[in-house]
Amino acid sequence: MIMQSIKYRSDESFSLQKKWVPLKKISPEMVKAVIASEDNRFDSHGGFDWEEMKKMWKEHTERGKKLRGCSTISQQTAKNVFTFGSQTGIRKIYEAWWTFLIEKIWGKERIMEVYLNVAETGKGIFGVEAAAREYWNTTAAALTRSQACAIAASLPSPLKRNPSSGSSYASQRAADIRSLIGKIGYPEWIEERCAK
Repeated sequence: MIMQSIKYRSDESFSLQKKWVPLKKISPEMVKAVIASEDNRFDSHGGFDWEEMKKMWKEHTERGKKLRGCSTISQQTAKNVFTFGSQTGIRKIYEAWWTFLIEKIWGKERIMEVYLNVAETGKGIFGVEAAAREYWNTTAAALTRSQACAIAASLPSPLKRNPSSGSSYASQRAADIRSLIGKIGYPEWIEERCAK
């Protein structure tokens, strides 16, 4: 938020939109969508998805694929909250340290709550409550599965992908996330909320 406020300080159209809401006021569909999109093993790893990292490294070394990011939601939360997001090795070390700490101290529910409240979801828009209000004039609690998937689809590149634009890429990515939701498992605390 600080970095974007500095970046757009001379842009009169820029305004910071954020509203913190507790996890219980965020649709379980939103939680499922970000897990399906960003971190399928969120509940089972300790902050680092070693399995995904091995897979990425194998793809790179054996098939020449470009190295890609495979940060977990925990790592992204640590980056967003405790670093300035620069692309340096030092930042990655700090991020790893904070990831380890938040996994041990906060636990998964708190990590998810913080992530969904600080993730950039558009120009000057932070958190899913602000996104729900901006794009659909609703609340994070009332987000439908389709809306949640659209927000999740925009997260890797929120300044380029507007969740409500209906672009072909965003629509396809949201559809992919929707189809994944039913194929993976979720933490018990999410399933309990969905049963209510």
